[in-house]
Amino acid sequence: KSICDGCYHSNDVRIVQEKLKPTCPFCRQLDPKSKEEEDRNIMKRVNASDPAAMAQMSFRRHKEGGYDDAVRYAKKAAELGDAGAHFNLSVFIYEGNGVEK
Repeated sequence: KSICDGCYHSNDVRIVQEKLKPTCPFCRQLDPKSKEEEDRNIMKRVNASDPAAMAQMSFRRHKEGGYDDAVRYAKKAAELGDAGAHFNLSVFIYEGNGVEK
């Protein structure tokens, strides 16, 4: 699931015109106030089997050096149809991170 640029822009316009606090264009939740809150929100979506959240968590874990977790999240997201996760898996395999060499 993804949001097109037009829908993303429309949400931004709505926020400005109606003088609202910034929200997620998909779920309309208020933007998290801390990294911990953001992580909790993402993990809530991961636990609900949201492939986009799993792909995002995979990317984060890879950046942090948690390669095994990165591959695990990417595999699950790819199984659920996230195209970006398929690409990330190919990068992990190419780099040899989190996969058997």
